[in-house]
Amino acid sequence: MAKVAVVTGASRGIGAATATLMAARGWDVCIGYRTDGESAERVADACRAAGQRACAVAADVSQDADLVKLFAAADASLGQLGALVNAAGIVDRKARVDEMTVGRLERMFAVNVIGSFLCAREAVRRMSTNHGGDGGTIVNLSSAASRLGSPGEYVDYAASKGAIDTMTVGLAREVADEGIRVNAVRPGLINTEIHASGGQPDRVRRLSPAIPMQRGGEATEVAFAIMWLCSDEASYVTGALLDVSGGR
Repeated sequence: MAKVAVVTGASRGIGAATATLMAARGWDVCIGYRTDGESAERVADACRAAGQRACAVAADVSQDADLVKLFAAADASLGQLGALVNAAGIVDRKARVDEMTVGRLERMFAVNVIGSFLCAREAVRRMSTNHGGDGGTIVNLSSAASRLGSPGEYVDYAASKGAIDTMTVGLAREVADEGIRVNAVRPGLINTEIHASGGQPDRVRRLSPAIPMQRGGEATEVAFAIMWLCSDEASYVTGALLDVSGGR
């Protein structure tokens, strides 16, 4: 399998930690980001410092044309795709369902669900043996919220991640005999910038007492799980939903 990966949402958080870890393990990495090009280039530099090739490409995963450009750039700069990590995702401000607008819901599902489908489409077109590829692996970023529901906070986010769980299982079975493994990681409360973007920068600290391990996780801890699913050590694992949540 080619050791070239596309990692979306890789300018920060879990995506950035995954991209740098993959480079440290010998992967060339295409770093997808939406707006923060400076941070994305820092991640690319870290990948190059590990001795691997890297490129950073601006792409809104909810926009089909952007995704075509992202994967074409990976093809041109790095070569045959071997892995996709669907790490791009958003959360919104804390709200009840009876307070949500159509605009909020459309954006949530466009990025978190449609974006993951479109990225998977591009990856399958490149990796499937039915399309002349050599196989590969897809890892989707779900969330423990998909089974907890996030009542009173982010039911829309939780529902979008529930869709990712279903997509993971269905796509895994669809392409299992085409050389592609598809799995998902479901992080719990992780110390990343996403909580601040949702207006709750102290969320992990505040909710840590409800976690059996009594602490929030780190982005690198999730990245290690993703890296394992991309590796040959997980060669018989597909359709799995791996919780990285401290027991929550």
